[in-house]
Amino acid sequence: MKKNLRIVSAAAAALLAVAPIAATAMPVNAATTINADSAINTNTNAKYDVDVTPSISAIAKVIGTGITIPGSLTGSISASYNGKSYTANLPKDSENATITNSNNETVKPADLEYGKPYKVTVPDVSFNFGSENAGKEITIGSANQNVTFTNNGQTGSTVKVKLDQNGVATLSSVQIKNVYAVNTTDNRDVNFYDVTTGATVKTGAVSLDADNQGQLNTASVVAAITSKYFAAQYANKQLSQDNVVVNTETAVKDALKAQKIEVNSVGYFKAPHTFTVNVKATSNVNSKSATLPVTVTVPNVAEPTVPSVSKTVMHNAYFYDKNAKRVGTDKVTRYDTVTVAMNTTKLANGISYYEVIENGKATGKYINADNIDGTKRTLKHNAYVYKTSKKRANKVVLKKGTEVTTYGGSYKFKNGQRYYKIGADTKKTYVKVANFD
Repeated sequence: MKKNLRIVSAAAAALLAVAPIAATAMPVNAATTINADSAINTNTNAKYDVDVTPSISAIAKVIGTGITIPGSLTGSISASYNGKSYTANLPKDSENATITNSNNETVKPADLEYGKPYKVTVPDVSFNFGSENAGKEITIGSANQNVTFTNNGQTGSTVKVKLDQNGVATLSSVQIKNVYAVNTTDNRDVNFYDVTTGATVKTGAVSLDADNQGQLNTASVVAAITSKYFAAQYANKQLSQDNVVVNTETAVKDALKAQKIEVNSVGYFKAPHTFTVNVKATSNVNSKSATLPVTVTVPNVAEPTVPSVSKTVMHNAYFYDKNAKRVGTDKVTRYDTVTVAMNTTKLANGISYYEVIENGKATGKYINADNIDGTKRTLKHNAYVYKTSKKRANKVVLKKGTEVTTYGGSYKFKNGQRYYKIGADTKKTYVKVANFD
């Protein structure tokens, strides 16, 4: 079943001209639609069914000698539903949305000033989910914590709405707070600094112990990071943190989520030995930003090791990456031993490889399994076993139809013919490739 998600009010349509593809500025009476591809199916574990996340871009007015460049407000709104995202443009400087400053005074887009937080309010927003969903109760929310919804006099980050007989959900308004206008003439960078030395840092590291149950709390990690590093911009010839927003708490949670580590309702999680938090700082003045990767180490939690086994390489072997591309020029010489993962892995080229393990850790380097385990081949002809191109290794005659394990690629001998190494040992035992063809 196919639904329509539509902003039906003229005021909302003027500000948020929503269409299935990126749209240009549209007249206020234009019908604009977002298509959703499946019926509403509420997940009982979800906080809300439909995610509405506006993205607002505000430019501050510039006052120069004898000239003033007015500010502006543009942006888009994304509606995410059942894993699909739909985005459209906002017409420039629409006056159908209300912009207010921290004193709750109405401000025109042309008068926006940098470094000041504004709230943008879009009134009378309706969403049409189709008549087949008529009468259902849904929850609308936003992943952006600065977005709130108002309905029936109640305002919150989520709102429950009962669809009417046509499947339409109606909201009094959508508000986006903490919208900052960017000063496009300001080129000052944002940097991270060491709290103790004041030196600029590009990477960071903190260490903290888990409790006796092997747990940490996200608040402890945030405190450890903020006690060592801060982000700032230069203002009046000195560092200032006043207009720099740092996402440390969110970054910690994102890092744990990326490692599929669950965090309970009060912030506790089972601590790994180490993980990396990418802390981002953004200026409210000019939108300049910086990211600081911080390695968090938990010394009293054992570092996990990868199960491994020692194997003998029967043929000179190069190292490859996960994309089956050769890594450097180093190689493992035949008859040397190497520590590898217990099982092989098929890489992008469809060939099986062993991953090299060093000090219990996976290295991301791979060796072709054929150089270790060999490949079973069936002889098409009777074959002698050779030591050199002229000398036989023994008096054995391998009969046609015999299955023989060969190791790695073939070698070209002095007589111009190619031979496979056979036998899982260091003896010089080779069989002509031609006997397998």
